[in-house]
Amino acid sequence: MNVIFRKKSLINLPAIFRVLGWLLIMEALFMVGPLVVGVVYEEWAAMEAMLYSTLITAGCGALMTFGLKPKSMDMHKREGILLTPVVWIFFSAFGMLPFFFTHSIGDVASAFMETMSGFTTTGLTVIADVEVLPKAILFWRSVMHWVGGMGIILFSLAVLPMLNHSGGMQLFNAEVTGITHDKLRPRISSTAKSLWMVYISLTGMSCAMLWAGPMDFFDALCHSMSALSTGGFSTKNASIAWWDSTYVNIVIVVFMFLGGVNFALIYHGARGNIKALTSNATFRWYIGTVVVAVSMCVAYIMLTGIDNRGIERVTLDALFTCVSAMTTTGFIVVDFEQWGQFVIMVLCIIMFFGSCAGSTSGGAKIDRMELMAKNIKNELYRVLHPNSVVNVRINHKVVPQEIVTKAVVFLGIYVCITAIGTLALAALDYPLQDAFFSTISALSNVGLGVGDATGGCYASYSEAAKWIMSLLMLLGRLELFTVLVVFTSHFWVK
Repeated sequence: MNVIFRKKSLINLPAIFRVLGWLLIMEALFMVGPLVVGVVYEEWAAMEAMLYSTLITAGCGALMTFGLKPKSMDMHKREGILLTPVVWIFFSAFGMLPFFFTHSIGDVASAFMETMSGFTTTGLTVIADVEVLPKAILFWRSVMHWVGGMGIILFSLAVLPMLNHSGGMQLFNAEVTGITHDKLRPRISSTAKSLWMVYISLTGMSCAMLWAGPMDFFDALCHSMSALSTGGFSTKNASIAWWDSTYVNIVIVVFMFLGGVNFALIYHGARGNIKALTSNATFRWYIGTVVVAVSMCVAYIMLTGIDNRGIERVTLDALFTCVSAMTTTGFIVVDFEQWGQFVIMVLCIIMFFGSCAGSTSGGAKIDRMELMAKNIKNELYRVLHPNSVVNVRINHKVVPQEIVTKAVVFLGIYVCITAIGTLALAALDYPLQDAFFSTISALSNVGLGVGDATGGCYASYSEAAKWIMSLLMLLGRLELFTVLVVFTSHFWVK
């Protein structure tokens, strides 16, 4: 009896749901933007759909916020961990309402996958023809990317000061990607505000630069939000290839690349500390990996003569595709399947790597790959010198052994989930290559597709496959542990 009581009293559920109510009210506020777009473009049906969605979301949020009276708002580590996946699930559940009210998507599995893909910045879609969608819905897809890119809870920490005293550090650690988490300011809310200011500034810059080219303001705004969040949703079926513009490709590449950089480094660089960026070993690994991947692809394409458009065009398209894959954005300018299996495998590898921790990109993160490479080097050295003591160093600092162990475990679980996801999709009768690429694409939050999922459209996938993909996207965005630990007995028993 005592054990049962302890289980029930362990988690402060009323506090969790009250905070969740505040967050749903904030989601409703984000829906106001697409509602205004509907008014501007005189899309009255879409405007009505966004209005209903906004009112329902805000109403449910208000009921949870003001209807619940927790005895205490104290939130500790378990509450912070549990709240994080719950927030992403609730945001996706309410975020799919506009798709239903506009009849853009007909079934729950598809609508949930589309919304989860948006918030996790994956970019996989179940909509075959996005160009027929109202601009209000297109804008909502980009807003989901933009909010999810920097993080739903990170935004909440920036605008809800009360969370700074109610498990703010636990919430910050549970959502922000990476091996370790650096605070830019003494207070978590101040750190969140600083990161969001960098994010907003870069979004404005990318929008202005795209608008200066062949894009109109609406497309420029939507694609700047998708590029910097490394999301991949586009307003065109052909994605960035629709504009067939070298200028657009270069601008998008620059901001996709920046989206894959640790925003703490960008913050320090913006404040004049350029050395913090240039001397960072992980940043150099990031650049080096992109250079090697592009070089391998271009060399293979030119030597095999698969693409005869000339080395300059091939190099630019290969650069765009590799940066899109490594930053887990998913924008496309060329049908990369025509480049052959070798290029597809290179893309798979860099999709698995991902970019830097602390960025908006998905994947296992290049930081962990750097750590693993150095740890392997040390282990090989110990084979010859078993009594030696060698440490893993990142940026001239010794990495504690528990961090190394956690990274090894993370990569092991990542590989296992990739295998399980591939088997699950293969069991549903999808070709093995499609199943593997789709799993990597969802788990790494990329959005690229091959075979039946060419272009990232999963309209033909079964409901079961869509639920599997949604789970993979959530696991990838929250970096496994935050979700998986909830299913352990240790989490619920003190």
